Amino acid sequence: MKKLMGILFVALLVSANGFAQNKSKQKTSFQVAAPWSANYDVRSDIAMVYGINDAGGNFEERVKSYRDKGYEVQFMTGIAWGQYQDYFLGEWDGKNHLDEGQVMRNGETIWHGKNVPYIVPSANFLAYMKTHVKRAIDAGVSAIYLEEPEFWARAGYGEAFKKEWQNYYGSPWMAQHESPEATYLSSKLKYQLYFNALKEVFAYVKSYSESLGKRVKCYVPTHSLINYSSWQIVSPEASLANLEGMDGYIAQVWTGTSREPVYYNGKAKERVFENAFLEYGSMVSMTAPTGRKIFFLTDPIEDRARSWDDYKVNYEATFTAKLLYPMVDNYEVMPWPNRIYNGKFSVAGQKEKQPISKAYATQMQVMVNSLNQMPLSNNKLNGSHGIGVLLANSMMFQRFPTHAGYDDPYLSNFYGMAIPLLKKGIPVETVHLENLANKNTLKNIKVLIMSYANMKPLSASYHEELAKWVRNGGVLLYYGRDNDPFQNIKEWWNTNGNNFTAPSQHLFKLFGLSPNDNHTEYGVGKGKVFIVRKDPKELVMQANGDADFLANVKNAYETDAHAGELLFKNNFVLDRGPFKMVAVLNETSNDEALTLTGTFIDLFDPALPILHQKTVAPNTQAYLYDVNKATAKNTPQVLAAAGRLDDSTVKITKNSYAFVIKSPSNTVNAMRILLPKKPKQVAAKLNGKDLELFKNDWDEQSKTLLLSFDNYSEGVNVDINW
Repeated sequence: MKKLMGILFVALLVSANGFAQNKSKQKTSFQVAAPWSANYDVRSDIAMVYGINDAGGNFEERVKSYRDKGYEVQFMTGIAWGQYQDYFLGEWDGKNHLDEGQVMRNGETIWHGKNVPYIVPSANFLAYMKTHVKRAIDAGVSAIYLEEPEFWARAGYGEAFKKEWQNYYGSPWMAQHESPEATYLSSKLKYQLYFNALKEVFAYVKSYSESLGKRVKCYVPTHSLINYSSWQIVSPEASLANLEGMDGYIAQVWTGTSREPVYYNGKAKERVFENAFLEYGSMVSMTAPTGRKIFFLTDPIEDRARSWDDYKVNYEATFTAKLLYPMVDNYEVMPWPNRIYNGKFSVAGQKEKQPISKAYATQMQVMVNSLNQMPLSNNKLNGSHGIGVLLANSMMFQRFPTHAGYDDPYLSNFYGMAIPLLKKGIPVETVHLENLANKNTLKNIKVLIMSYANMKPLSASYHEELAKWVRNGGVLLYYGRDNDPFQNIKEWWNTNGNNFTAPSQHLFKLFGLSPNDNHTEYGVGKGKVFIVRKDPKELVMQANGDADFLANVKNAYETDAHAGELLFKNNFVLDRGPFKMVAVLNETSNDEALTLTGTFIDLFDPALPILHQKTVAPNTQAYLYDVNKATAKNTPQVLAAAGRLDDSTVKITKNSYAFVIKSPSNTVNAMRILLPKKPKQVAAKLNGKDLELFKNDWDEQSKTLLLSFDNYSEGVNVDINW
């Protein structure tokens, strides 16, 4: 009986281990074209092997190389571009298909690489894509990711697109530069083409995989609606959330998207944290009402060549932003790990480009391995909740080209409604127009801000939902002069018996309003409507242009929505289990740093120091592990590490703690381990041979041991005795 109790005791301790308790098979992933290598053996749950023809082909061998190392293997490939030269150059069906590329007004094709155009997804191309997903399914993958369904706004002049126009509209093609209506119709078609493409390929994935007795899932890795609108790209975005056979998204947000300059207080510049926060938020609002799964991506570097220092600062900003959404706990921890670990980039003061430093690799590995532990949380980001900004897919439709001299630099008609609030420490949400019919979409929104300067409603039914919400007590702020050239395109609000000169007029009619320039506030049922004849871009493109806007939001929130005090501050703080995420903002009236006290491990510091006070300066972030919030504190456990524990190897007795930890070779591990007392003996071994311990430091106050040694992909055996 005593022996049995001992076994149960050990089993209980193992389940309480900081890494084992959060074990999940599909929580973290990475995408990779190259075959497995010890140098970038990231140890996430999923390896998404990229492309049938990528990395020299040998797809099945590449899949096997990751499966043999214990990964769940899935398949990712581009739907708008890829290593499809066999299709484009005629090897696949004997016909050259380079004429199916996306073509600009000057007759030039938009290329993604040599002999790889951005594609107009024809029926023939989709037949070709089905051969790729079939081969992936036959190789045993458990999911298909068709990434970046992208049609450039500046394209739409090639013969392939003209043919699709005739088929879809039943009328001759119109050059999009000739009128706002032609621009709008062109973008609607681009949007529909990739919706149809994904619908058809995903339907094939479902039917073919089920014919084999299994269900292969389908995901779309995509930039945010905000970024695509900013970069002048059209993509199906929100409509996919209700597509049958579509299981979810990867939110492709990283330094490259988030560093796009935005206007605030009259200045356009990079505001990476703020932009990333809004991008991740738009992906949440797009998917949350539908229940689709979403993975958040960050990248420790980016596509554009910058310095390692630049990458590190912006990685911390985007990483913090994604963790401030406690309702998401699935992550693509990095794309292209071979590029990160094998690539060389600039370092200040050195002529030659350098590989990733040992310190940055350690920090990055601490960060990505913490994601395997990251819990969902019901905690809310500090600040005044319930303020939303309305988005719609049509935001992508009027970005290029410009007409009648009306411009929207850096998507300022969106950012004008969001950035002033975010800069005041308000956790502003985005709300998708397409999701309004879902009862959960506006459930927690008290004040909704919208404009039709940057988008148009594709259905009158959206207005019916807004009118219902306001009459039941919602407060709506409408900003817009309604004089942009897209107000007059032929759409539902001015056809089939409707004769409104702007879509907002239909909305106001449902409210029972006849707005005039001398009045701003209107009571509607139990709610309130503010109508301000300014375009949102005016709030941010000039210094202090947001003063009246902030006053209106404050009045709407406190007086009309009865939502409590609208709290202005300069920071965001969130706790998720033992993890604490902090961002302190700059460009505010409050330029004070935020100081936290406690017992923390600094997860942005590769040395993993114990801190009793952490000061976070404006325009920086912090990522901390609160030792006092560790679960099962009397149980030995790894709290933070630049590697991943092999849960099956954890062994705990009254006087010892042993495990195997794995991480990319040629990197350095650092780990903080919670123990009941100071150890007498510590060993790290590879294949039975002792490794040098770079750090073996005990901190009595926190009861943690700092260990550091070389990482090895095959795993290091750690044995601690006290």
